[in-house]
Amino acid sequence: MGFIFSKSMNENLKNQQEFMLMNSRLQLERQLLMQNQMRERQMAMQIAWTREFLKYFGAFYGLAAMGLTVGAIKKKKPGLFLPVVPLSFILAYQYDMAYGSLLQRMKSEAENVLDTEYPVLEMPKGPLTFDGIEKARRAQSKFFIEK
Repeated sequence: MGFIFSKSMNENLKNQQEFMLMNSRLQLERQLLMQNQMRERQMAMQIAWTREFLKYFGAFYGLAAMGLTVGAIKKKKPGLFLPVVPLSFILAYQYDMAYGSLLQRMKSEAENVLDTEYPVLEMPKGPLTFDGIEKARRAQSKFFIEK
């Protein structure tokens, strides 16, 4: 009689463990999907911000380039045209970020770093551990009394 009861308990325990495993796996998959969707939305907002910034900076650049060019011609001082050069680089960078392939190049370079230069990504003194965090917490805590 005890054997039958024990066998039933073992089966229930096994089923419960399988259910918990599937449940934790489902929860992890949902968390990964949520994190990825949040990352995608943040990237979309960054691209949208860059495109909006480009509109305003483009207008500023156009007015500044025209004003500096007219001023350089009227006053016959070509040095007045000089600020247009760095502004052109900034405009080109913003355009590449908003509509060009800068993000794809950055992604490719990040993958290259992950594949070939992984040691530069390591944390100083190695990864964080529970013991290290607990030691730091104890050192800062005024209420913890160690026996």
